Amino acid sequence: MSQALEDLLDLLDLEQIEENIFRGRSRSAVVPRVFGGQVAAQALVAAGRTVPADRTPHSLHAYFLRTGDPGAPIVYTVDRLRDGRSFTTRRVVAVQHGKPIFGLSASFQTDEEGLDHQAPMPPAPDPATLPTGEDRLRGYPHLDPEVVERFIEARAAVDLRYVDDPPFGHYGAPREPRSQVWFRTNGKLADDPLLHVALATYVSDMTLLDSVLLAHGRGGWAVGDVVGASLDHAMWFHRPFRADEWLLYDQESPSAYGGRGLGQARIYTRDGRLAISVIQEGVVRVPR
Repeated sequence: MSQALEDLLDLLDLEQIEENIFRGRSRSAVVPRVFGGQVAAQALVAAGRTVPADRTPHSLHAYFLRTGDPGAPIVYTVDRLRDGRSFTTRRVVAVQHGKPIFGLSASFQTDEEGLDHQAPMPPAPDPATLPTGEDRLRGYPHLDPEVVERFIEARAAVDLRYVDDPPFGHYGAPREPRSQVWFRTNGKLADDPLLHVALATYVSDMTLLDSVLLAHGRGGWAVGDVVGASLDHAMWFHRPFRADEWLLYDQESPSAYGGRGLGQARIYTRDGRLAISVIQEGVVRVPR
């Protein structure tokens, strides 16, 4: 296991300070604020710590309310909304400096049999044939070396491989609003379903709005031709998966308007099972 992954797992191991109240820390991000995937993953862990072990997350819905301060702890308060025979529902509010910065609702379910169908996995090259994220980032001479190193450090816990050039690698002309990446953690994880779901939640915020940028030929925050932030985020966990095994993140953008862009995606296991669906809207503005 890489040191970066150990540090991330330590970040997700929240301190319980009271019943239904947890405290988390932050780590470095590409921009000087708390990474949205981190606060979403920590909030999900806080919710999961109050749920019976035989119930795993099947959906989450979240809003990013304020910019997080990476230098201050985050306090997560869990509201136990419902404990049913099959489903458990939790609401989590993340607070810094006395103000809510993030809100999440999550639902958990016991394992049961049911109808089964899925959308087929799209074509994608084998991840082993693709350059690592670090190699790809260092292959773009137009990027500020300091920005490149911040990207590499922020993503060091994850082996994330782009199928095609990311927005910041090739920009200036519109492309199809679709992006694919393969990802897995840089090391094996324990057999804890909540941990694997939390890691997938963490990674899901890294690239989902890329397809919005591709549609308009924008390079994104790495080159400074847009400013933006996540607004809301929703995920549905359909089938069991492991975040330490390759997952295909197939992303597209159906719309951008009014300073907002929408990304939607499906995450497949390497053998073609649809594991997760994701939708996110974010602020995407062109600097004046």
